[in-house]
Amino acid sequence: MNEAFAYAERGAPGQIPDVPGGWDHLFGEMLIDITIIGILFTVITVYLLIRYRRREQGQEGNPPRLTTAAAIGWAIIPAFIFMADDFYLAAEGWTLFNEYRRVPENAYEVKVEGSMWSWHFIYPEGVESFGELRVPAGTPVVVRMTSKDVVHSFFIPDFRVKQDMMPGRMTYLWFYPKAPGEHLITCAEYCGLMHSGMKGMIKVVSQDEFNNWIETEKKNNNT
Repeated sequence: MNEAFAYAERGAPGQIPDVPGGWDHLFGEMLIDITIIGILFTVITVYLLIRYRRREQGQEGNPPRLTTAAAIGWAIIPAFIFMADDFYLAAEGWTLFNEYRRVPENAYEVKVEGSMWSWHFIYPEGVESFGELRVPAGTPVVVRMTSKDVVHSFFIPDFRVKQDMMPGRMTYLWFYPKAPGEHLITCAEYCGLMHSGMKGMIKVVSQDEFNNWIETEKKNNNT
């Protein structure tokens, strides 16, 4: 087997984390934190502008003097609170990323080669397709990737997963298509003049429909 498609470390049996939900939740937390911080800064700024505004022509400011301890406290305490929140979000993101990188043990594996400007999918049954990745619903799918020419980036927006693919190197990502449907694949790394047209589609079908498709494609390849 080509080294570019070597196996990555598997996760524990039966564990299928909700990666898209995790990223959505983390993004929501970040938006809430940014909003709260923004409101606090706005309120404090408006208060100071009103409280210490000039009330008559030629008036000079005379703000209250802070002690050294108070000045240090006003600088350190807010910074500590904000940095603690940043570290918390970073730790959650790192935990989620590590969870995502562990491929479920029962994942269905597909190889993909990126080239200017198309996707070439190779199934374990020997079937091949271009531009459309067909997978069964209810089964995790791991994609082992390499590139035939330049750096590409395999991006599936609906599943919140993206990974670069490079010549001579194996990378991977996995996703969990729970229900039948269609999902866009696009290249998220500039790869030349036709980069914007490097699109594909994931078609999620029932297990029976997927099995029938595989068998039909195998027969067509043998004729």
